[in-house]
Amino acid sequence: MWKLSGGGFDLPGKIRELETLEQQAAVPDLWNDPDYAREVMQRIASIQEDVAYWNTFTQNIQDAQELEALEDDDLFPELEAETSRLEQNLARSEFLLMLSGRYDRGNAILAIHSGAGGTDAQDWAEMLLRMFLRWAERRKFKTEILDSLDGDAAGIKSVTVGVSGDFAYGYLKSERGVHRLVRLSPFDAAHRRHTSFVLVEVWPDIGNEIRVEINPDDLEIDVYRASSAGGQHVQKNSTAIRMRHLPSGIVVSCQNERSQAQNRETALRILKARLIQLEEEKQRQQLDILKGEHIDAGWGNQIRSYVLHPYQMVKDHRTDFETGNVQAILDGDLDEFIEAYLRSTVGKGH
Repeated sequence: MWKLSGGGFDLPGKIRELETLEQQAAVPDLWNDPDYAREVMQRIASIQEDVAYWNTFTQNIQDAQELEALEDDDLFPELEAETSRLEQNLARSEFLLMLSGRYDRGNAILAIHSGAGGTDAQDWAEMLLRMFLRWAERRKFKTEILDSLDGDAAGIKSVTVGVSGDFAYGYLKSERGVHRLVRLSPFDAAHRRHTSFVLVEVWPDIGNEIRVEINPDDLEIDVYRASSAGGQHVQKNSTAIRMRHLPSGIVVSCQNERSQAQNRETALRILKARLIQLEEEKQRQQLDILKGEHIDAGWGNQIRSYVLHPYQMVKDHRTDFETGNVQAILDGDLDEFIEAYLRSTVGKGH
């Protein structure tokens, strides 16, 4: 019998969470805050779907075992049909195990930052942005550029993107880390080989799902004019927002909305997501210390290398999954890399 209480899907834990949420939903003044109420109801529906699926799957396994135990040849067609149904559901089961984290089903905030490599790195950052946008388009996810900073001569220095869709965060969390590019530089007159690095960050877009209390006194806010490529002002009024959270040192900015109020709201949304992620990382680090493990998250530890010269290959250093079809990957065909990573983390609490 497959025990569902362990591994990546904690069925008893889901049931306890469902009971807690249903108690919250029964509070008369819940709908005084419509956004929060909708988040609660969506979470309830999500957990109910998962719990119902696992209960049905468990029952199907029991039914098949009972049919087999009867050792009746006349029941063989029925047993064969039941086994076929189980095989068809296995892919869905593996999917739920891989994406059973607290925020996996929700939206994501993706940030890309050029690193070592100068203009090549800024161009590489823009290439990665295109790759992720194309991947999102393949999955019919909605994307929104929340903030961006153009490169000095080409590409981008940084960009922040909202990605909306079922399991957007669950998939994109596999892309966190340093992405390394090796190629003949188009910006080098001698056309020499260059290595560039770009950092990709991913946070769950929690919206109003979790109450994150931020003391206004802990915020240092600068207002400035939004700029276009080349630094030219695209608005006469100061609408762009740069927000620093003093206790954590986190800095976020937003200049892509039309009004200062909209940019402020978006900046707060990104800040809350980063604070949640920071707290999760602290908890993981404490657990790693207890386990006696050491994880070096230094800049040089790339998760994936994209080599365009002297040969063509993309290799994920965490799973050793690789392919020679570099262009397909840069065009957004990332699913095999993402799934290889997710499979490697089932039951490990990532």
